[in-house]
Amino acid sequence: MEPQLSHQIEGAVATVVIRHPAKRNAMTAAMWRSLPPLLEGFARDPGVRALVLTGAGGTFCAGADISTLQGSPAEAQTLAVAAEEALAAFPKPTLAAVRGHCVGGGAQLAAACDLRLAEEGALFGVTPAKLGIVYPASSTRRLVSLVGPAAAKYLLFTAELIDAGRALATGLVDEVLPEGELDKRVAELARVLVSRSQLTQAAAKEFADGRTDRDAHWAERARGNPDTAEGVAAFLERRQPRFTWNASTSG
Repeated sequence: MEPQLSHQIEGAVATVVIRHPAKRNAMTAAMWRSLPPLLEGFARDPGVRALVLTGAGGTFCAGADISTLQGSPAEAQTLAVAAEEALAAFPKPTLAAVRGHCVGGGAQLAAACDLRLAEEGALFGVTPAKLGIVYPASSTRRLVSLVGPAAAKYLLFTAELIDAGRALATGLVDEVLPEGELDKRVAELARVLVSRSQLTQAAAKEFADGRTDRDAHWAERARGNPDTAEGVAAFLERRQPRFTWNASTSG
């Protein structure tokens, strides 16, 4: 099978699968380039309310496949950052489902997701120090925001792999699941995400990511928005709310 990003939509959840089994799902140049337009399509699709990123088989992503980049780590970094930023800017909730190795560029992609769930046995590493590469400023800041300066320095300085338990303790992942239970939990959490108000989620995502130029925008959207009335009515009537605000069509 050619290295690729496969994808499907089911129940308002788009799933993107990293597939390159010959190299533990390392990202080729073509795969890096294909992610931003793929995400753009899902962002415009009103039927998509959440996105799951995972790897095929028993691993998430072992980083960049340097052999497809003419031996240029700089090119790999440029492509990885573009994909990472596109994923971080995706306007709907994103969830990384991690098995096996989540290293280098794979760790960049996982960190750019809103939530990260891992199976026991997963290994995480940020490895530019093994190659003499300066880790991108944006990627470094994102890592620091997740795990704090001390843990980020440990990961960056040593380039050592840490297990899922330590990743959980540092905040790099949100939940660790026993072997065989990751898919079930990811599906369960995705169902929760798509049942909630996209207006709440979209505003909270920008605020939590540190964006400060859209306060007035969200204050305006909040005034008289139908999701609030629906949420209150559903609570009083003891039923599931039917939220209608959509990030794809409302902005």
